[in-house]
Amino acid sequence: MPELPEVETMRRGISPIVGQRIRAAERPPCERKPIVFEPAIGPFDRRVRGRRITGIDRLGKRVIIELENAQAIVIEPRMTGLVLLSDPPGPEHLRLRLILDGDAAAEMLFWDRRGLGTVRLLTADQLRRDVRDRLGPDATRITAEQLRENLRHSRRVIKVALLDQAAVAGIGNLYAAEILFVAGVDPRTRCDKLSRPQWERLHAGIGLVLGEAIEHEGSTLSDGTYRNALNNEGSYQNYHRVYDRAGLGCGRCSVGKIRRIVQGQRSTFFCPICQRKTGRHGSVGEIEVSRSVAEAVQS
Repeated sequence: MPELPEVETMRRGISPIVGQRIRAAERPPCERKPIVFEPAIGPFDRRVRGRRITGIDRLGKRVIIELENAQAIVIEPRMTGLVLLSDPPGPEHLRLRLILDGDAAAEMLFWDRRGLGTVRLLTADQLRRDVRDRLGPDATRITAEQLRENLRHSRRVIKVALLDQAAVAGIGNLYAAEILFVAGVDPRTRCDKLSRPQWERLHAGIGLVLGEAIEHEGSTLSDGTYRNALNNEGSYQNYHRVYDRAGLGCGRCSVGKIRRIVQGQRSTFFCPICQRKTGRHGSVGEIEVSRSVAEAVQS
């Protein structure tokens, strides 16, 4: 967390700054755990000062701020990072301030409570080599056949495999559990044991769940850390089907209770009735991605 829907919400939230120039880059004093910040703030400021922001992109779970000199500021929020145009949750975890010259926003901020995020200023070649070439297809754009080909020979369980950013970029722990539930796939099933119909349901589930989450501006969990660019909560946590619902009744079958297990040192939530290993329990109606959802994912 943040995962693709939260980072996409950040990207959309700061898009008004496209066209503005960077007057200066500052790294505010912070006594907390330092983040990865490359290069040091001195050369960073010199390279971005006076440059116009030409675009805001997203690669998997990273926000890409494109500059007119073919450089890009790459921000990876990781666990608790936020990209903001408004006041941060608190001043003590502020990691980067871009002072802007223009009307849309006076500044753009990167705030990170746990200090696990990264900020890198990359050339076009570095961005291609160090980021683009290392990531798989974006989860909002991957085809069903790409998904199957990238993972079908793996002996890993499907829940763990969906977190592999080199296979499919953007899915994290929360949304993997939601996708598997919608697709009716047991998270303990090995990739090489999945049938073609299961792969197709997984692909449809990815589109549906990520589309819904983007529409609701992501999930703000009980710790309240994730906020959008204007420091407001997302609302998709109100629509979770299984995540963090261990012991509660399943909303689909009304028989099973949501279980929690640990896979790859992370919590997995699933319904043992709807997600049987026979693989025949996906809800065809639920995973049928509507045109409006598909457009939301691609926009």
